[in-house]
Amino acid sequence: MKQLLIQKTDWNNLKAKELSLRLDKASVPFHRIDTVNWKNYPYCPEASFRIAHNGEAVFLNYQVNESDIKAVCGRDNGRIWEDSCVEFFVSFGEGSYYNIECNCIGKILTAKGAGKEGRIRLPDALLKRVDRWSSLGEAPIENRSGDWEVSLIIPKEIFYPEITRTFDNMEARGNFYKCGDCLQTPHFLSWNPIQSETPDFHRPEFFGILAFE
Repeated sequence: MKQLLIQKTDWNNLKAKELSLRLDKASVPFHRIDTVNWKNYPYCPEASFRIAHNGEAVFLNYQVNESDIKAVCGRDNGRIWEDSCVEFFVSFGEGSYYNIECNCIGKILTAKGAGKEGRIRLPDALLKRVDRWSSLGEAPIENRSGDWEVSLIIPKEIFYPEITRTFDNMEARGNFYKCGDCLQTPHFLSWNPIQSETPDFHRPEFFGILAFE
């Protein structure tokens, strides 16, 4: 099981479009999303993430290079996972976890629950509190290849009622993913390895340890 230390910062009033440069200056390290868990889906695009927090919000930046870039879902809480997609699953205790999925144009889906079935999607009004930025802009795209990058600033209110205090010195469990179910070459990569017969990211028993400073 992998373990990750999430650096504490003193950044306030930060915008998502500024996050990548701020992470560069703070030397926050990248972590690879490169575990190919299922032999029927061997394609492994370059994908990495870096993460920090300021007690009140989680700062998350992904950088990707892939052969087929696609985003046809142009709204939040849509079928994000079918596009060029990155995902963050996190649990702050026993019984439930959150999935935050983001396509390459910054549209997100967020839900919570105890397992894959019966998940409760967060309302659009709450998702608007997640500041996001994409290097590709916001319009749907297809038939491209190369690099893209997205940044998310996720306030603690997204995780209410599991989180009612700051993230300081908190230990959580989670995993990070890169996928694209409906791309020309479907793929399902993870940060922490998953042991299941078929692609399934909703496996909290395979989450790694996330230690917040």
